[in-house]
This record gives sequence, C-alpha cells and structure tokens, in this order.
Amino acid sequence: MSRTSIVATIGPTCCSVEKLEALQAAGMTVARLNGSHSDLDWHAEAIAMVGRMARPVPVLLDIPGRKIRTTQLVHEPCFEAGDALVLTTDQTHDGRRKVPVNYPHLHEDVAAGTVIFADDGTLRFTVLRVAGPDIHCRCETAGQLKSRKGINVPNVRLRTPLVTDRDRQMVAFARAQRVDFVGISFVESAAHVDLIRGLVDDSWPRIVAKIENRGGLDNMAEVIAAADAVMIDRGDLSVETSLAHVAIMQKQILAEARRQATPVIVATEMLHTMISNSFPTKAEIGDITNAVLDGASATMLSGETAVGAYPVAAVATMREVATAAEAYLTESTEPHNEAVNVADAMSEAIAGVCRSLPVTKIVAITRSGFAARRIAAQMPVQPILAVSDDQMAARSFALYPGVTGVWVDVPFSRVSTDHIAVCLHQLWLRGCLAADDLVLTTAVSYPNDGNLMNLLETHKVSDLMETLGWARAETRQAVGL
Repeated sequence: MSRTSIVATIGPTCCSVEKLEALQAAGMTVARLNGSHSDLDWHAEAIAMVGRMARPVPVLLDIPGRKIRTTQLVHEPCFEAGDALVLTTDQTHDGRRKVPVNYPHLHEDVAAGTVIFADDGTLRFTVLRVAGPDIHCRCETAGQLKSRKGINVPNVRLRTPLVTDRDRQMVAFARAQRVDFVGISFVESAAHVDLIRGLVDDSWPRIVAKIENRGGLDNMAEVIAAADAVMIDRGDLSVETSLAHVAIMQKQILAEARRQATPVIVATEMLHTMISNSFPTKAEIGDITNAVLDGASATMLSGETAVGAYPVAAVATMREVATAAEAYLTESTEPHNEAVNVADAMSEAIAGVCRSLPVTKIVAITRSGFAARRIAAQMPVQPILAVSDDQMAARSFALYPGVTGVWVDVPFSRVSTDHIAVCLHQLWLRGCLAADDLVLTTAVSYPNDGNLMNLLETHKVSDLMETLGWARAETRQAVGL
C-alpha cells in the first residue's frame, strides 16, 4: 500500500465514470475540482460521476477566493515579446480589444513600471501607463492569455474582503453536494480559516488552506494550526515571493506541517511536461521524490489530468515515483524529536513498537482522525486502518499518508472501551484483518478534554478470534457483507 495520496484534477479529458475509474486504478485517491473553471452545473455533474464510481473517492473543491483572474474571454489574445496588451477592470470587454480582470481595484494598485505576471508566472508584462480602468502593458514574453488565468502582482495587498460572496456561494454548494474538502486560496491568517469554518458550521467539508503568498508564508504556523490540511500552490507562491526560493519555502512549510501533524498537498507543475508528452523529465521525477521524502501527504496533478493528453499515464507515473521514494524512506527513517505532550509521546511509542515488534497493521479507532494524523506523521511502514463512526470523517482520512479510512456503524462509547473489540471484529469480518496479523490498536478510553489517544494495545488476531469467539459465518449478514 502506498502512503502518498494522489490528488488528480478532473477536467474535460477525464470527465466520465470510466475515465475516473481508470485514474483510480492508476493511483488517484482524491478527485479535485477547480472552481475557477466551469459553472456549478458542470461541477455538480462531475461530483455525481465520482459518486457513481464502483469505489468513490473523496472530492476536493478548490474555490476561487481572492485570486485575481482574467474573466471568461470570447477572444484569447496571442502575442510576441514587445507587443502591446491592455488589461482592464472594465468588465464590458471580452478580450478582443482589452482583457478584463475580476479585481476592480487593479488599475488603482499599479503604476508605470509595475511588473504583472499571469498563468503561474509563465507570462510577464510591464505596465507602461494607466488610463482610467485600462492598464497599458508591454509583453515581456510570447504566449497566449487565456480565460480564467491567474494574475499576480507581487507586493500588492488585495482590498477585497477575506471571504467574498462567490466564496459563500461555493461553500454552500460544497455543503449541498457533500463535498469532502474545500480549498481556500491566498490564506494569510488563522482568522481567514476561521471565517470559512463558520460557513461550514465547523463540520463539513474540511478545509484545505492554500499557502501561496508572502502573508501565508509569514503566518504559516497559525494557518497550519487552523486548517485541516494545507496545499502548497507553487505557481502563485513563486511569483508572489521568489522563484529562486520556492523549493526552500516548500521544505519550510512541510517541516512545520509535519511538526503539527497536518497533511500537506504539494501542487503545481509536478508532471507538467506530461500534459503533451507521454514521458516526464528527470527533474519532475526528482521533484515528486523530494516532496515525498520531505513528508508530503499528497502530490497533485492539475492540467496533467484535467486537459492533458496522457492523464492515466501521469497518475501512474506519479504513483510509481512516490512508491519508490516511500521504499527509500522505509530504509532510512531518521529519529524523531522528543515528545512534548501525551499525543506526541503516544505516537512516538507507536512508532517504536512498530520497529520492535512484527506489527503488520495499525488500527486507530478515532472519530475525528486526530490519532490517524499523529500516527501517519511518524511515517510507519505498516498500513494504518483509521476506524470512525462518522462516515464523512472516514472518507476524509484518504488524505492522510498511508491511511485507509473505515466507517463502522458502531457508536463510540465515552464510558467504556467495549466498542474497540467490536471495531476490530468488524475489520476482521470485512477482510481488513487476517488471522496471522499482529495488530497495534490505539484509541481514547473515557474521553475528556485533552484526553487523546491514551490507550495502546497489541493483539494477535488469531487470539482474538479464539478468545472472543468470532464466527464469520454467523455475523457477516449483520454487517451487510
């Protein structure tokens, strides 16, 4: 079992149940939808297609947020270096004469000499003059400016509210569609995450905070603490800060997130050449490898699967490379820091037991996923089965490295530990545990404030079968198997 999740963006080239299942067979574990493209009807149909898969995967809906973008264009202009191009905040234009952007204050925030980037920094323009809503630019690179492409102006502080009306609409849509995760753009503070958390009623979907500018980088510790997961969007991060330092910033974010046991998705151009080529570059292989070695919970494909010519091959390549990196990690795991609290001590103890005994599986009985996150951060070799009595929580565990979420219709008790044996029995009935497994189990006994993963047990499954009188034939029907 591979530890690293693969997030694949769904788009025109893979928008059918058959193609989605092919991506899943190749290694996709989370389906991503980019809310900046297409309308809500298209996204609703895509979510429905994921639900029709034989084995549905969790869905991440990336909502536009405060990001500056070009609008939907009738004409997408092509240009050479040295050509003139006019950006405008006048929404009546369609790209034939001027290219409109969705940020109404852009013409007020730039001046002659300002450098503007587009499309993850691949296009660059220098402002020559500003006349009313029109920004007259010189093209510094050749290319084509397409619809809904990101616009970056380093060091410009956006004057839009942290949460826009479009954000509220998209979050309401995500809740109605029972999406598992929402991705929030340009998060710079815990307060921003908390505002979105208020919209989801502190429940579902879970929040993926995108760290992609200087503010998010400076405040990454509080952002990571507030979010359920973070995404390193290297396209915007590189143009908003420094292209030369983007790999270093990635390492810093991964290190802090691992310290806080928060999952991290590394995104942007991981296999960019496979949009049009069937084979990756060696640099792309090294990029994926280093992300896994540094502790990424997931790696993400964007255009490679959404619009690329080789979506299945791209997923398969990413899975193969991630698995090779994981094998290397298994052989050379570094010692961890000393524990500073009960949860750290227990997770390190679990890692120690797994190195000392021939443990074959780890079972975390956890309603929210806290225990699974903590254990996964230790990067054990053994697969982790995270059992929850909350069905959506169990689905969301797919983002944790090396974790399989399992939902059981068994209420977790606060006054006894009887449910632990019931959960292990359910895993056995479903074929997740075998008689020869040596299982390490962690759970919370008699939970109270601050009382987390305070129980640790090891069991030979064959002993449980004999002692508790498990009988597969008598009880399979009771659990719907």
